Amino acid sequence: MLRSSRLKCVPCGSGLARDSSLSANINVECAAVIAGKPAPTWVRGLLWFCAVLLLSACSSSPPLPEQTPTLPLPLQLHIERLQDDQRQDWVLVIQQEGPAIRWSMMDLLGIPQARQKLVHGKWQADGLLPPNPEARELFAALLFALTTRDELNVNYPDAWQHGAQRALPERWDVRYAQPMNFELNLPKGPKYHVTPLSGETP
Repeated sequence: MLRSSRLKCVPCGSGLARDSSLSANINVECAAVIAGKPAPTWVRGLLWFCAVLLLSACSSSPPLPEQTPTLPLPLQLHIERLQDDQRQDWVLVIQQEGPAIRWSMMDLLGIPQARQKLVHGKWQADGLLPPNPEARELFAALLFALTTRDELNVNYPDAWQHGAQRALPERWDVRYAQPMNFELNLPKGPKYHVTPLSGETP
């Protein structure tokens, strides 16, 4: 008989999913269950679905630098999002909070859109806002774009830069007018225009 405890799917990003030894045990158990004839068809389908979901969620996480780059914090940036002839404007505040770098994005009315903390090379939720995968991708891409040229190869070994253009192949493309004034392109969109803001933190 197949016990229900062996049907658990461990979400990516949880403490259990980060334990590589436990993940290996889950994979072995899933393989054993799928190979066993007593397992019903719906059980095998559920296990395959959980495995695919776990792998796709983990693989879609945006890349982060090997080490946290040196940033001139605090920063206030105007983010202009362009896609399908539509434009959105956001304000992004990046600041140091102890060992963490806090990313707070809001619209022009001051309504929060996304908040994240980068702590020891990992993203953490900040506040009660729902998950925002696009914002996390944007924050990771901005971290790449804001990394100094001297630190680029150490933090992003696969990246390249020629003159005013920088890219992480198949992920991000950056074209600079100035160090804090640039266009950021994602392979499937959207396009962002990033410029500095001056004044007090909103």
